[in-house]
Amino acid sequence: MLLRKDALTGLMLVAFAGLGLWLSRDYAIGTALRRGTGYMPRLLCWILLGLGGLILVQGLLASERQEEAQPDAAASWRPVVFVTAGLVTFGLTLERLGLVVSIALLIGIGAVAARGLRVVETVLAAVVLIVLSWAIFILGLGITIPVWPEW
Repeated sequence: MLLRKDALTGLMLVAFAGLGLWLSRDYAIGTALRRGTGYMPRLLCWILLGLGGLILVQGLLASERQEEAQPDAAASWRPVVFVTAGLVTFGLTLERLGLVVSIALLIGIGAVAARGLRVVETVLAAVVLIVLSWAIFILGLGITIPVWPEW
């Protein structure tokens, strides 16, 4: 039962959460009004621990499922390569190309990871992410991020 994907994923999340809680054991937690340096890391680790526990229990209690057809090895690496490439591209281009172009590149490269590329959904996701990022980080938090490329 522990060799099922859900059970192994749950174990991995529980292990990461446990490691995070152990590493942050000496951080000052504070209170909800006056948070210390360990407040958010420990809160996130507890959330991760809960989610990992739920996934682990679900994986252990799941009935025997028919094994899905396994894609070839090249198809399994496609999401890892393209999602990572999209994130790296975003990080490297944000300052020079601005928020709009960097997010468009991120979404475009990441969309290639999917088996069926849907252009309308990809463009809609990019527009929504650009608007939300602009509203949250630039308007809401006042972070100075270039919106458009400066040539």
